[in-house]
Amino acid sequence: MATDDCGCAEDRRATVTRRRLLAAGAAGAFAGLIGDQLDTRLAFAADPAYSGDVLVLLSLRGGFDGMSAVVPHGDPYYYSARPGIAVPKARLIGGNASFGLNPALAPLLPLWKAGRLAAVQAVGQPAPNRSHFAAMEELERAAPGTSIRTGWLDRMLGGLGGGDPFRGVSLGSARPARVLAGPAPDLGLTSVDRFRLYGEGGAGPMAATMTKLYAGAPAAMAQTTGQVTDALATAGRLIEAGYTPADGAAYPDTDLGAALRDVARLVKAGVGLRSACVDSGDWDMHEDLGTAVPGRRMYENLDRLARALAAFATDLGPAGLSRVTLVTISEFGRRVAQNGSGGLDHGYGNAMFVLGGGVKGGRVYGRWPGLAPARLVDGDLAVTTDYRAVIAEILQKRCGVGSTSGVFPGVQPSALGLVAAR
Repeated sequence: MATDDCGCAEDRRATVTRRRLLAAGAAGAFAGLIGDQLDTRLAFAADPAYSGDVLVLLSLRGGFDGMSAVVPHGDPYYYSARPGIAVPKARLIGGNASFGLNPALAPLLPLWKAGRLAAVQAVGQPAPNRSHFAAMEELERAAPGTSIRTGWLDRMLGGLGGGDPFRGVSLGSARPARVLAGPAPDLGLTSVDRFRLYGEGGAGPMAATMTKLYAGAPAAMAQTTGQVTDALATAGRLIEAGYTPADGAAYPDTDLGAALRDVARLVKAGVGLRSACVDSGDWDMHEDLGTAVPGRRMYENLDRLARALAAFATDLGPAGLSRVTLVTISEFGRRVAQNGSGGLDHGYGNAMFVLGGGVKGGRVYGRWPGLAPARLVDGDLAVTTDYRAVIAEILQKRCGVGSTSGVFPGVQPSALGLVAAR
């Protein structure tokens, strides 16, 4: 179990449901799929009926400080609240009269200027929640005030139809993300190259043994086995083919870089991917957040994030990026005012990034509520845009989801005009 900097458990428990396929790496397990609800074997090929974008969900876990990344330099209260860690206006890039980007995001500046990257400020959940676990659970369930317990990505995939677990994949962990919890099949992969059945090897041909074991078994059980072996066969073909990022894309040697490299690989391989989940941690900076210079903690984290995203876009190229939309989320933002340790405690309002071929980028969206004390929510940036409305606009315009009410009950897509309709 990972533990964040303030001692709050970041529990990534995932329930293995009747239609869930969980694949792990060499040290993991391959489980799930009681087949009495499965009626077809999986083809593991792109669905010709689906012409929407691949939605990539990048979770910035720990409580991302949106105001360190998308800096509200036009608000004078920003500088008075953060005398030791505010980003000087002269160092900002890609800005306008109100906002600018942290200089650590320089690798993303070409995408910003090309209109492929945008930000949304003062975005977040309907109500403040400063508990890592509870806030992330609500963020991924996305149905407050209801009895719904599935993840919103599971509901999205269910609405799009089909039964291929390669439709929804979480990369970097063998445990599928909570946002995928529910009846729609999905995969949890540590990496594409480590996708195999636990115990598989020359001396223990587990997959072949399992196929023989279930030969002639009742259809429900045989179908389950077929799905497992088909998944392994697809992975085997990908591994055998190998992968070299295109156009000299240089991913950073980080977990995020490796995961995004695999997402690009799956997008280009045509395995039917519709949504991918990736995590980036270490955003819980209660102390020593640092100034906006190399070597300081927030700067280095933003630099690694920017280099991974820039490599992802380069690897996909214009054609690949035209059918991908990546969106960042985090469980909450940080306090407006710095604390006595040169850091920021848990807050409320935040910023999101949106990257993709259909993004109307190069600008900051959302209504800025201001940082004057009277405009804050218990000392935090107020939320003026529900994060679900932002994603709903993307789902409707880019992913072919006609009505988003089944994904985000009670929420209408935003009218920000953040993305162009396909």
